[in-house]
Amino acid sequence: MANFAKPSAPRFSVEVYQNEFLPEGGRDVHAIVTVTSTGGAAATRAAAAHGSAAVVIMVDCSGSMEYPPDKMRGAREATAAAIDTLRDGTAFAVIAGTHVAKEVYPGQGRLAVADPATRAQAKEALRALSSGGGTAIGTWLRLADGLLRQSSATIRHGILLTDGRNEHEEPAVLRATLEACAGRFTCDARGVGTDWEVKEVTGIASALLGSADIVADPAHLTEDFTRMMENVMGKEVADVALRLWTPVGVEIQYVKQVAPTVQDLSDRRSEAGPRAGDYPTGSWGDESREYHVCVRVPAASVGQEMLAARATLILPGAPGEPPAALAQGLVRAVWTDDLAASTAINPQVAHYTGQAELAQAIQQGLQARKLGDVGGATAKLGRAVQLASASGNADTAKLLAKVVDVVDAAAGTVRLKAKVADADEMTLETRSTQTVRVKKT
Repeated sequence: MANFAKPSAPRFSVEVYQNEFLPEGGRDVHAIVTVTSTGGAAATRAAAAHGSAAVVIMVDCSGSMEYPPDKMRGAREATAAAIDTLRDGTAFAVIAGTHVAKEVYPGQGRLAVADPATRAQAKEALRALSSGGGTAIGTWLRLADGLLRQSSATIRHGILLTDGRNEHEEPAVLRATLEACAGRFTCDARGVGTDWEVKEVTGIASALLGSADIVADPAHLTEDFTRMMENVMGKEVADVALRLWTPVGVEIQYVKQVAPTVQDLSDRRSEAGPRAGDYPTGSWGDESREYHVCVRVPAASVGQEMLAARATLILPGAPGEPPAALAQGLVRAVWTDDLAASTAINPQVAHYTGQAELAQAIQQGLQARKLGDVGGATAKLGRAVQLASASGNADTAKLLAKVVDVVDAAAGTVRLKAKVADADEMTLETRSTQTVRVKKT
């Protein structure tokens, strides 16, 4: 493990957990790369005076937000609470989203700077929010992107709330918008009620390296928005990349974030020089995340060893300056004829492989259930119950118990419930990628 951070900056560290031993001819090397950022609270306070964050809140104002009326009321109250949570000096704006995107505050294509006066003005402007029209989420994101690109803030973030499907825009338009916005700002996405599409909301959050969740009851929006904005205000470093360098002959099979959520980053690679590629990780505060890296090495004989990959955290430099290396860890491969050594599975690798399988089993099980495949749904959701029980993922286990009757958790024996509330099924699907850490022994 190496740490290269400057004393005045948040400090990053990298730890690598793996079983480096392979049998003769073995080729696949698995490692969990744990990245931790600490000491950022002081940096956040210092950065506040320099306007280091810019935030745009996008509020669904389509016609369905008035049915029931507490959705629109809850959205206004939640947005007001989020505005109250902004640090002084933060650039911000509010957008009303329908089949078009309109600036609610401050207007005229600009961002306001948070202080007692602008927060009061913004909350007053929220009174004008009313429902009517359709839903074209790409237009909301494009306007947010245009506003955020004006800012020189280090942290550029969006918060998006919707209650319906993206019915007034072709799916290809939203995909193209997400591709254009990726890397320019991060975004948390929320679905309120139960008439929205889980894959749309989670897809937005995934593409823009943010969080996704359901707020089934509009009464809980204020709490959720406040928590989201507090999280944004705790970020101090943006655009951090996980750079993987591999020797000649080594191929990267996949790179996945596995904690706190499962997210496949394999296709997000950008080339960074000979045999090196960068994988985006977004913005960081005081937190820890874990990544599962799998590489395929050339076959070798007993006694040989090699560096299979070097993982380095990279922070882009200022214009004209090279990027900075924040921390580094090494992935190794050693060939042995010791059967016990080469067949042992590292506990971290085993745990997060199971968590990734858990997420996939839930998603496949729910899809089978929607298609009327009772056998397939029962098998997949039973496996999910088994994995959740074995790994201690109590939150996911509770959500699964609202969709299936658990007969034997350890064996994965379940029965599909005859009736399941839409909110329960959507909550399970939306939160299926949330993981738990390795149990401390």
